[in-house]
Amino acid sequence: MFWRGVWGYLPANIIQGVVGFGSIVVFTRLLSAEEFGRYALAFSIMTFVHVATFSWLEAAMARFWAAERGQGLADHFTTLYRSAALITALGLLPAALLLWITPVATDLKAAIAAGLAGIPIRCFAKLVQERYRAAGEVGRSASMDIAVSLGGFLIGVGCAVGGLGAASPLIGIGVAPLLTLPFVLPGELNQARGGVHYRARMSTYARYGYPIAAGLGLWLIMASTDRLLLEIFLGPAAVGAYHAGYSLASRTLDVLFIWLGAAGTPALIMAWERGSKEAFRAAAHEQASTFILIGLPAAIGVALVARPLAEFMIGEDLRAVATSVTPWIALSALLSGVTVYYLNQSFVLGKRTDRLVLTLCIPAGANVALNLVLVPAMGVPGAAIATTASLAIGVVASIVMSRPIVAMPLPWETLIRCGAASALMAIVVITLPTPGGFVEVMLKAGLGAIVYAAAALVLNAAGVRDLARSLHGRRAASRMTA
Repeated sequence: MFWRGVWGYLPANIIQGVVGFGSIVVFTRLLSAEEFGRYALAFSIMTFVHVATFSWLEAAMARFWAAERGQGLADHFTTLYRSAALITALGLLPAALLLWITPVATDLKAAIAAGLAGIPIRCFAKLVQERYRAAGEVGRSASMDIAVSLGGFLIGVGCAVGGLGAASPLIGIGVAPLLTLPFVLPGELNQARGGVHYRARMSTYARYGYPIAAGLGLWLIMASTDRLLLEIFLGPAAVGAYHAGYSLASRTLDVLFIWLGAAGTPALIMAWERGSKEAFRAAAHEQASTFILIGLPAAIGVALVARPLAEFMIGEDLRAVATSVTPWIALSALLSGVTVYYLNQSFVLGKRTDRLVLTLCIPAGANVALNLVLVPAMGVPGAAIATTASLAIGVVASIVMSRPIVAMPLPWETLIRCGAASALMAIVVITLPTPGGFVEVMLKAGLGAIVYAAAALVLNAAGVRDLARSLHGRRAASRMTA
């Protein structure tokens, strides 16, 4: 199931990567530094509100679908969708009133309003997508991902060209899933036919999902504290520059981990619920090794090409500061991906999401403290260092606190071999000429990838040589059979 999902979600994640980088290229040029900074703040607020209100429902759809059958499945859908509708009805008016009386700049208020309006829409779309992923319907989930990602980007660009400023990307984020719902939501609601909205079931989902929501909220604190303090001490232009560099580095790793996580999380849940303990450990070890095999060289590669990548991707007003934070954020994105999409799955599998919240309090608290010290002293680079250090603390906390629940295998041998291959790649890349811009990025990325792939094969990192031999043997056998 894992590898079927990996290959099935690949097209969607390629599109996500193109859209992510395209958004940096386009919006750092169509929006001023101040507008881009206000968009970053509004995006953080939108994400936090979404997590606080709806993410527990999305988590419950992903976790409990595999255990449901027959009438229970109809009740499952009814409870989730009616709860989402109720939260939407009760939350819209208070949110609108609170925003109306909040004393912030008009363009920032418009951006926040656009983000908040799109939250319920994104929740219903996310519920559909989580069901697709849980059921292993890779093609449908990937197609929806592509439509939402590409549509949101194009709509946002159109709004920015039309002069809607900081709200433009957020309008796209809300309108794109709205356009997909008529095609996907009726089929999902049909599965709720005859179902009953049970309070006991909703309570079970809340006990499981709200700690996840709280954990995501703490994760957002780590992702937002730096921007808020930069706004206070240095203004919106500094926020825009930091967000540009942050997005440039984190987007690369986020796309990779979202891709692997989309395939990996349902596979882990299925192995845990329906397989043996040995089968689960084998599946988990394979996933962790794959994360390291792909994520480690990606993070190091982004750090190595930070300057030419910023020259190519980011508008001139934001470029210099963004370049300085990119290597730090690349490392932090790697730490974040491994923690969220692998280590913290222990709490999901063991249904001990209360422990997840406690675990995330440690890096969240460290992040706030470090930002309060480093941002006033060092400015934008201090925010990047604080984020990286707090996420490193988070990795240690997750490993220590998850082991009594579900001990996730740690592939140290894979880490050593992939580290050696990445070191060789870095040595080669550093010695290459520096023509700058797109040419330098392509030269270093292309040759670096070749060197890393060759070294990984020689070292058999994450078993890639064994996998290559197995695939070659299967092809040879199929040809002989044909």
